[in-house]
Amino acid sequence: MSPSDTPENTTAPGVDGDAAGHAANNLIVFDQVVKRFGDLTVLDHLDFGVAPGERVTLIGPSGSGKTTILRLLMTLEKVTEGHIWVDGEPFSHMNKGSGMVPASENYLRARRKRIGMVFQQFNLFPNMSVRKNIMEAPVNVLGLGKDEASQRAEELLELVGLGDKIDAHPTQLSGGQQQRVAIARALAMRPEILLLDEVTSALDPELVAGVLDVLREVAETTDITMLCVTHEMGFARDVSHRVLMFDKGQIAEAGHPDQIFGDPKEERTKSFLKSVLESQ
Repeated sequence: MSPSDTPENTTAPGVDGDAAGHAANNLIVFDQVVKRFGDLTVLDHLDFGVAPGERVTLIGPSGSGKTTILRLLMTLEKVTEGHIWVDGEPFSHMNKGSGMVPASENYLRARRKRIGMVFQQFNLFPNMSVRKNIMEAPVNVLGLGKDEASQRAEELLELVGLGDKIDAHPTQLSGGQQQRVAIARALAMRPEILLLDEVTSALDPELVAGVLDVLREVAETTDITMLCVTHEMGFARDVSHRVLMFDKGQIAEAGHPDQIFGDPKEERTKSFLKSVLESQ
């Protein structure tokens, strides 16, 4: 699916008391989500949805709430107020009696199997080979047989251009190669949703292009729903169906990448893009 093939229901929805309806039309829904750390409000009554197969990029200044959105979906943080829905079911909460209560750890564990994330830091196990790094979660979380998990690791390493490194250890790889292994590891879980958090920010500039090429290949050859935080504006323009500009925990502007990058409407978007593009 190319950026011109944007799913129909991709405008950032206001839930307006009909969360179940929006949850049915979108794979991911944030319904009036508030996230606070002490007195600091990082997300301020955030409403938006992501359609199945849609690729959405979140841009904006540091501290605007972008990474917090991904961390909520990975259950690394809990919402302060509001609800998150995934595939029509409550995600941050669970049904109990006639209402909803905060989700239990068992409930969350079952649902986050469908979500993969690639972090800024590679977080590979240094004592394991590349093959075993990729096999670990499919075997221990999904219950996949070792032979099938090993075959999946081989196929994914070919996809990311590292088929010859399958028995290497992370310390024998460059930063760019380690990040490509991390992408293969996330894909090994066959997630419906892939979260990407500034995956090139820890890399030397000459290694960035190779990692972005791998992600372009993933975008072009799979129907995985992707939610990406990045300062790589060219990449965002190439792969996104929709771009959301964040400021102070809210969406300042949302639109097709051609509109956001070519004709932004909001002054905050214009000033942010100007500062980012001048620094690249």
